[in-house]
Amino acid sequence: MRCEPQERAVRPGDELELRLRKLLPEVAPLRPVGEADTVPLARWLERLALALQARAGCPVSFARTRTTPDDGVFQIAVEYTEEKVGRRALELAQALIAAAAAGETFDADKAVAELREIDEDIRLGPSTGSIVNAGLARGIPYRRLTEGSLVQFGWGAKQRRIWAAEVDSTGAVAESIAQDKDLTKRLLAAAGVPVPRGRPVKDVDDGWSTALQLGLPVVVKPRDGNQGKGVTVNIVDREHFEAAYKAADEIGEVMVEQFLPGHDFRLLVVGDKLVAAARRDPPFVIGDGVHTVRQLVDKVNEDPRRGDGHATSLTRVRLDDIAMSRLQVQGLTADSVPPVGQRVVLRNNANLSTGGTATDVTDDVHPQVAARAVAAARMIGLEICGVDVVCESVGVPLEKQRGGIVEVNAAPGLRMHRRRALASRARWARRSSSASSRPGRMAAFRWSRSPAPTARPPSRG
Repeated sequence: MRCEPQERAVRPGDELELRLRKLLPEVAPLRPVGEADTVPLARWLERLALALQARAGCPVSFARTRTTPDDGVFQIAVEYTEEKVGRRALELAQALIAAAAAGETFDADKAVAELREIDEDIRLGPSTGSIVNAGLARGIPYRRLTEGSLVQFGWGAKQRRIWAAEVDSTGAVAESIAQDKDLTKRLLAAAGVPVPRGRPVKDVDDGWSTALQLGLPVVVKPRDGNQGKGVTVNIVDREHFEAAYKAADEIGEVMVEQFLPGHDFRLLVVGDKLVAAARRDPPFVIGDGVHTVRQLVDKVNEDPRRGDGHATSLTRVRLDDIAMSRLQVQGLTADSVPPVGQRVVLRNNANLSTGGTATDVTDDVHPQVAARAVAAARMIGLEICGVDVVCESVGVPLEKQRGGIVEVNAAPGLRMHRRRALASRARWARRSSSASSRPGRMAAFRWSRSPAPTARPPSRG
C-alpha cells in the first residue's frame, strides 16, 4: 500500500480519526509507535479490515503493518478465515477511509452484512468443518476440491475424501436405500429393528383413510426428504392432516405412518460404534402474558446463534403453515398472547433445520438401544449414519417402551453433536501436546498463507 505524505501523519484526536471511529466504533484508538507522534493510515486500514471481519462473525485478530525501503510504501498482513472475505474486507476498509476523509457517510451495517453473506456462501459447513478441524488437530493435511463440501485428506494412495459427513466408502446403493424411507423401514423390520407402521399414499383421501386405519395421531412426511422438510407429527384431525399433506406433497411422494410418543433422538453411528446421541426438542416459545406468539418468535430469532441456513449452530424459527396448524391445535394464533409460563410448540418434529434445539445424551444410551442403531446402519450399509429414534428415553430398550427407529440418514448433520466433539477434540489436544516434541504446531496452520493444504486456517464450521 502506498500512502501520500499527508496520509502518513494521522495524529490521535485528529478529525479524521474521530470520523473513522464514529463510522466503526469497534476500532480502539491507535497510538503512535516508538518516537513517532503520528499513526500511518495503513495501520488504520489493517484495524478496520479486522474489525469488519470480526463484526461479520469471522474469528480473526491478527494483523501487522510494516514499512518498506520505498518511501510511502507499507506492507499489510491481515488474517482471514476465508480469503474472499478478507480481500473484500480490505476493499470495504479502504472505502470507509475514503468516506471519512471526504466527510461522507458509510453504511457499516450493509458492509458487514455483505461480508457475512460471502462468508456463509463459501465457508465450510458445520459438519464438514468439524471433520476438517478434527483432522487438523491430528496433523492431517487437507484441501478443498471445490467451493462446496468436497474435501480431500492426505495424499496419493492414502488419500480419502469426504462430502459433508459422507465418506468415499459410502456405497451408492446404501445411499439410495436411505433416501427411500419406506424401503428403509421394510429392511429394518426384516432385521428385527422396531419401526412404526405405515405406507406411502396416493392422495389426501387415501392418506386420511390410512391414518384412520393406523389410528390417530399419525405422522405425515415425504417418502424421500431430508432436514425435516415437509414432516408433520402428532396429527389428530382432518384439517391438520390436509395442511400436513400439502407440505409433504410439495417435496415428493407422501407417507403416512404411526405416531410414536416420546422424544426425538438422533444417534450417530460411525463404523460399528455409536459415537454420539442427542435429544432434539421442537421449536417453542414461552408465554410472558405480554407479547404475542409472533413477537416471541422474533425474540427467539434474535439469538446470534440462529441463522437462515446451516452455517450457524441453530436455525431461525419459522411461522409457516405447519406452525400455524400446530398453533390452531393448541387453540392459538400467531397474534395470540399466551399466559405467563405457557409452552407454545410451533411444530412437533424437532429437526435443527426447522428451528429445534439439541441436548447431548450420549452417556445415557442403553447398550441395547445402541445395538439397535448400529444394526440399522449395518443393514442399510452406511459407514456414517444418523439414526432417528423416537422413544420416551434412550436409557430403556426400545421394545419395552413402544419406541422405534423412524429414519436413517446417509449424510447426517453433525452440528447437534458439536459440543461433545469439541470436548473430545480438547482431550485429544491435551494428549497430543503432552506427547509431542513440537509445541506450537497448530500455530503454523493458522497463520501461514501458503496455498499448501495444511496451511488453510481452520473453518468455523
